[in-house]
Amino acid sequence: MRIKSLVLPLALLCVISAAAQTTHFDGQTWWNHIKVLADDKLEGRDTGSSGEREAQRYAIEQLKNAGAQPAGANGFYQPVNFVSRRIVEKDCSLALIRDGKREPLTLGEDAIISTRIMPAPQVEAQLVFVGYGLKVPEKSYDDFAGMDLRGKIIVILSGSPSEIPGALASHYQTAAERWKVLRAAGVVGIVSLMNPASMDIPWSRIALNRAHPSMDLDYPEFNETEGAKLGAYVNPASAEKLFAGSGHTFEEIAALGKDRKPLPHFPLAVSLAAKTKVEVTKVESANIVAKLSGTDPALKNEYVVLSAHLDHVGIGEPVNGDRIYNGAMDNGSGSALLLDMAASFKKNPDKLRRSILLVLVTGEEKGLLGSKYFAAHPTVAPKSIVADINTDMFLPIVPLKLLTVLGLDDSDLGDRVREIAESQGVKVQPDPEPLRNLFVRSDQYNFIVHGVPSVVFDVAPQPGSPEEKIFKDWLTQRYHAPSDDLNQPVDLAAAAKYEEIVRALLLNVANGDHRPGWKPDSFFRRYAAPARIGQISIPEALGIK
Repeated sequence: MRIKSLVLPLALLCVISAAAQTTHFDGQTWWNHIKVLADDKLEGRDTGSSGEREAQRYAIEQLKNAGAQPAGANGFYQPVNFVSRRIVEKDCSLALIRDGKREPLTLGEDAIISTRIMPAPQVEAQLVFVGYGLKVPEKSYDDFAGMDLRGKIIVILSGSPSEIPGALASHYQTAAERWKVLRAAGVVGIVSLMNPASMDIPWSRIALNRAHPSMDLDYPEFNETEGAKLGAYVNPASAEKLFAGSGHTFEEIAALGKDRKPLPHFPLAVSLAAKTKVEVTKVESANIVAKLSGTDPALKNEYVVLSAHLDHVGIGEPVNGDRIYNGAMDNGSGSALLLDMAASFKKNPDKLRRSILLVLVTGEEKGLLGSKYFAAHPTVAPKSIVADINTDMFLPIVPLKLLTVLGLDDSDLGDRVREIAESQGVKVQPDPEPLRNLFVRSDQYNFIVHGVPSVVFDVAPQPGSPEEKIFKDWLTQRYHAPSDDLNQPVDLAAAAKYEEIVRALLLNVANGDHRPGWKPDSFFRRYAAPARIGQISIPEALGIK
């Protein structure tokens, strides 16, 4: 393994020209935490690894130094159990069956067998293309209407039609929501065609680490894909093989999907045969939970959560000779912010009416698993959590002039972020790239489905500016790659300003007279605990199911 320098070349660091605008952060203390968390010695902080445990010990030490109190199930720890699945590819195969003839698919080059779903040892079934594979009752949208799917494997294009709002589309693309529909329809498997218009990572890098273990929570209550026998992904460059003889082409489908246009639905002229073998092991890890106590007798037992995931993907296949996937920005950046934030409240105490709960979750890279467990089994009273402010890979790689706020229009947290950011000369925007499903791809989502108003926001490029290429290049070259390390350009002034906005939002929520609330037209309002009107809940009274 190539050992990378811990010292970022000074030429790559921007001078903190905006220091006068911030009062609590300089960017450097944030970066100092990242230098520890993304050190090669921690080997990428894979879930349950010795490197992640070392990162947890470092985080607890910093939280103690900041005067934060333990708030886990066992001191600062909340233990979480996982089951790990690793594909044994030499004993696996995928093949298309056309007119009785087998056409093997090359694993890695043509397709990947997913272990997020525990595959059956063998399965063979007819393929049916069902567009985006979504059912959205709120928009009377149903890709499955009138189709006989019992015993079939469906083929979908990732994404959603433009008529479905981004947050709503993202919600119905989660495994839990999608498989409710597929199970009822009798579907036995799903093949996902990656939408070339929304791929963060090139197929070559996705395929490179296909044998890396996946994980799931080791508790029956979290089995979301019961009845599924196969999950697979197909390389867009190989997707035409599935459409031959169907009267349609993948080129046609991808062109429609790029613009989020409606897609056709039709049986494919092939079946898919799969043979799989998976090694299963048990893994133990933990969420780290601490609190900064409030002082208001009536509100101190309510909590504003500041969350970030501490794990990354560990050691993988080498890229340019480097096997350590350090995760400096993903999510050393958010974890470092949480530690920096705790220290700032000790150095510059501000009166807190409500308490702040600092939650460093594990297993995010395995499917938001640590936050899923915490949100279902919080270490404080569930109804006491008033908001979640999540920080994940916020990318201070350009000056901070614009924030993308996911959840901007769903609760008054969005209004608070807007007001705070604009007071510091920073504009805000909703998700400009709904195809990427970012709203369900980080830990705030698990708080949302438990009724907790939540936001996550990131530094964004100015539309139409050269900054857009900087972000695109970062995703292509560094996201989930060894080059997300300490030897990359960061803007310390942008990091400091971002931290200042987070701190102001924490204070706003902690000291406000009222809890954050869902907006009346937010889809996610349905998850809030209903206030009762006699025997009818407010959502029911308004006709919201």
